[in-house]
Amino acid sequence: MKPILALVLAAFLPVSALAEDTAATDAPVLVLPEYDGTLDAFLWHKRPVVIFADSPEDPRFQDQMQRLENGAADLLDRDVVVLTDTDPSKRSDLRKALRPRGFMLVLVGKDGGVKLRKPHPWSVRELSRTIDKFPSRLREVEERRGS
Repeated sequence: MKPILALVLAAFLPVSALAEDTAATDAPVLVLPEYDGTLDAFLWHKRPVVIFADSPEDPRFQDQMQRLENGAADLLDRDVVVLTDTDPSKRSDLRKALRPRGFMLVLVGKDGGVKLRKPHPWSVRELSRTIDKFPSRLREVEERRGS
């Protein structure tokens, strides 16, 4: 009887560990480094902020990423996902669509339209203020108040 009980318990332990791993991955993700897809994957769900640089060692890129990580909670509240592309030689779909030169920050709305382009790092406060003026964001805030 004990060997059967041990076998049953051993069978369930990996499943519970897998469930814990899945729960840990369900946490919101702010940064998708070296994203290689299109913006269509985020249409009507997320507001992509795309950060381009010619190298991950670019001081502007490092400054921008530090600023975004410091304000992660504010960005996640606004359904932002940060996509990075630091390899111009790959000619990714993002580069083809947005055509950056050197460092560039691009804010894309949930509708897929480019809302902002900046050739220098921006603070989370500036990004948040810009996003908070979008009609879709105003609607989201009203819906949350009504709930």
